[in-house]
Order: sequence, then structure tokens, then C-alpha cells
Amino acid sequence: MTSAPIALQAPSDIPAIDLAGVEKWYGTRDEPVYALSPTDLAVKEREFVVLLGPSGCGKTTLLRMIGGLLEPTSGKLMVEGKPLWEGKTRREDALADLGMVFQDANLFPWMTIEQNIALPLELKGWTRAKRFERAHELCSLVGISGFEKRWPRELSGGMRQRAAIARALSYNPKILLMDEPFGALDAMTRDAMNLELQRLWIETGKTIVLVTHSIGEAVFLADRIVLLSPRPGKIDTILDVPFARPRTTDVQASPEFQLIVKRLRHRLAEIS
Repeated sequence: MTSAPIALQAPSDIPAIDLAGVEKWYGTRDEPVYALSPTDLAVKEREFVVLLGPSGCGKTTLLRMIGGLLEPTSGKLMVEGKPLWEGKTRREDALADLGMVFQDANLFPWMTIEQNIALPLELKGWTRAKRFERAHELCSLVGISGFEKRWPRELSGGMRQRAAIARALSYNPKILLMDEPFGALDAMTRDAMNLELQRLWIETGKTIVLVTHSIGEAVFLADRIVLLSPRPGKIDTILDVPFARPRTTDVQASPEFQLIVKRLRHRLAEIS
């Protein structure tokens, strides 16, 4: 699958995402739950960062705070140089830089694929012609051209996730946040989607932050892996991944790849 090349500007010196002392407490009927310790993290423009760690360590909590879905208990969160929160209010100009993809594609079953992809643009007031033109462009980009008029139930799980990614890209956000987007897929489809995600990232120049439980997936996709310790989550290790781009599945058989996987697995066992 090919698409027209996209003109990319030089990266900014301002981090795409900048967290300073961000932490999260959840209130419950019994007692507060301390989900995430004060966290400092800067993600550069066009960087691919993967959040990895044991279940319950705060990966999704951290991602949802970056996405504006959860308010931090304390700390400062900047998106493209703009504060995401002003008091209890999210800044719309910061939210406009963010797109999000979840494990479930969450497509509306009563809408066609093109309607699902175009929905955010309808909410933003785009004309019907413009939003469907954009939906067709994105179907081409993610590899589902020809399925624009289909219903979600007529597509495979992998194709539904492609549509969900297209929907998240519809308004051209600078940052794509992904929470276990391929966790429900079979192994072969997941490998194919990892290759497609890498291609999309290279072609679009987006900044991507992805949550996964898969060590192999993290090492294959990431520029940097941020390993979180168990709750209350905190950054235990930040690891640079040295492999050149684009990566093929052959890299997974290399001794260097296996060594990184082994080290991460060992560290996870130590902290879990």
C-alpha cells in the first residue's frame, strides 16, 4: 500500500509532550488509591515512545492523563508547549493536537466506515464533501480503500483498527496516543499491524506514545521504551532502542533484539 508523500517540517525544540511532577490519586469508597507517583517525562516531536510495565502499574492512567481524559492530581502537563489544563478546564487548543486509539476500535455499528472516520470532522463543522474526501484519503493511507461503504461488522478486527487509526488521524493531530491498540488481535495480524503502524509513523511524522504489555512489540516499534514499576507507578528505566528504520520482522531474530527483550523481561520480573 502506498500513499502520496507528506511534506514534513523540521522538528521543534519544544517537546511534544512534557510532564513535570504529574501524579494521580483515585478516590474510592474505601480509601484513596495511589496510581501514579510524581512523574517527569519529555517526549520529542516525531518520537515513538512505548510505555511498558506490569498490569496495574499506571501505563493507561498516564496515557489518559496525557490525552486529557483524566485530570492529574498534581503536576504540570504540557502539549506542544501549551498547558493541557488550566485549573479544572482542559484547553481546547492543546486537545486539538491529540488523537487517541484504544484496544477496542469503538466504531459505531450503525455508521459506515467512511462515516465513522469522518465523524470528528462533522463535529468540527466540516462540510460533507470535505469530510468524506478526507475519509477516503485516510482509508488509502491506512490500507482499507474500497471498504469505505462497508459496515464495521463486515471488517476483520485488524481492518476495524485501521479504521479507528484513520478516525484518530482525521483532524491531523500532531500526537497519536495508543492504548494497547493491537492487544485483541491474533499474533500474525498483530505483526502486520506493527509494520503498518511503523509505516504510518514514518509517512506522517506524528509523535506516537503507545501502551503495550508485549515486550517484543515495544522493542520493535519504539525509539525509547519507558518501563514503569508496579503501583504506585513510577519510571524505573528508560531504554533507547538502537535499530535503524524502517525495521522489518527480521530484526526480531537478531541477537541484539533478543538481548534487549531478555533484559527487559528480567527487569520486569525483578520489579513485579
